[in-house]
Amino acid sequence: MKLKICGLSKPVEVEACIKNGVNFCGFILNYPKSHRNISYEKAKELTGIDKKATKYVGVLVEPSFKELEKFSQLNFDYFQLYGQYNNKLLIEIKNKFQKKIISTIQVKVKSDIEAYKKLEDGSDIILWDSAGYEKSLGWKHIWIKDIKIKGEKMIAGNITKDKLGYLSKLADIIDVSGALETNKVKDINKIEELATNIKKI
Repeated sequence: MKLKICGLSKPVEVEACIKNGVNFCGFILNYPKSHRNISYEKAKELTGIDKKATKYVGVLVEPSFKELEKFSQLNFDYFQLYGQYNNKLLIEIKNKFQKKIISTIQVKVKSDIEAYKKLEDGSDIILWDSAGYEKSLGWKHIWIKDIKIKGEKMIAGNITKDKLGYLSKLADIIDVSGALETNKVKDINKIEELATNIKKI
């Protein structure tokens, strides 16, 4: 199982992720409602850190093409997109900006998971997330158990370390943010502990 840690905002956090073999580091770029949102200048600083084998992910909520153009100049491997997309638009973004794509589906009810069908041809990873944006709400992860897609499956939303073994049977990647914070700040000890636990699965 692979691990993505999202909402990073300080060099020490990014360095801890890289040191501990975290597969994806996520940065919130254009969603100021989140306390994890960072400026373009901060994103430039953080993505300038030698990532070694780790991949950098720019997380964007309903971005304009102007925003995509701006952030494509930074050292991101992936754009993670929230919004209304289809395969044609995703392929256009992928080709124009030369980034891999994580398409996000926000799940409230079981039927929401089916949205992947109009996204998978343009996506490298499909992320099924909660509907809460910055608030990590739960949903029934079991709903995606039998889904087969061309790319990789990622899960987010109220993920805790006691669920790792179970989640490894459902998806290729887990995406964690809030569970690794203490008083809304990333906790390096929690990052190290989760990364260690993931490697045991």
